[in-house]
Amino acid sequence: MHTHIDHLVIVAKNLEQGVQWCEDTLGITPGPGGKHTLYGTHNRLFKVASPTHPMAYVEIIAINPDAVRPKRACPTRWYDMDTPALLKAVAKEPRLVHFVVNTPDIRAARMAVRMQGIDRGPAVPCSRRTNRGTLNWQISVRADGQRLFDGCMPTLIQWGKPDATDPFKLHPRNTLTRSGVTLQSIEVSHPSAEKLQAAYDAMGLKHITLTEGPANLKAILQTPKGLITLSSDGI
Repeated sequence: MHTHIDHLVIVAKNLEQGVQWCEDTLGITPGPGGKHTLYGTHNRLFKVASPTHPMAYVEIIAINPDAVRPKRACPTRWYDMDTPALLKAVAKEPRLVHFVVNTPDIRAARMAVRMQGIDRGPAVPCSRRTNRGTLNWQISVRADGQRLFDGCMPTLIQWGKPDATDPFKLHPRNTLTRSGVTLQSIEVSHPSAEKLQAAYDAMGLKHITLTEGPANLKAILQTPKGLITLSSDGI
């Protein structure tokens, strides 16, 4: 079992706010993204790949006010985006709230986490069109939309269709140009650090500094404005 950092999740009140924050804070304009009909959200993306995290990118995501969600959709959105605490926090400014890890076998990864007593949720099939083809993926989303452990327990994702011979051919990293921003490190602090470490080990997740303490997720980025640290501050 081995997983990689796939992307960081930054929630914004709206995408316009997210783009402005990105330009002001990181010194770059995020690239295009897409719409997620099932969850009523849309996003902007930018690559932050580095030697340690070669697949990493950042997703700035917001509720899409124009979305019409299908009847089969879960009542709650992913990433706790409907919770009052998160909505209040991002009303002030966009916030790093979560991260997603890539696995070549999402079923095995889900089971490995479940064996640690953690229900990461079912693997939900998703897709969206890009100018280079259709992106397909499976992502673990709980019916209640919870991130778990204050956003410090990563969501699982597997790119490509289940029978794809090259699941990374159509991956967001291949549709994004270099942004000038690179992910240097990820640091996690949580009161349940021991349980989190067991889950990280079970899914084969490395290159994350994990300590016991107040809940916090930090990403250190090298940017045109210098070294910038983004924090969840327990949201």
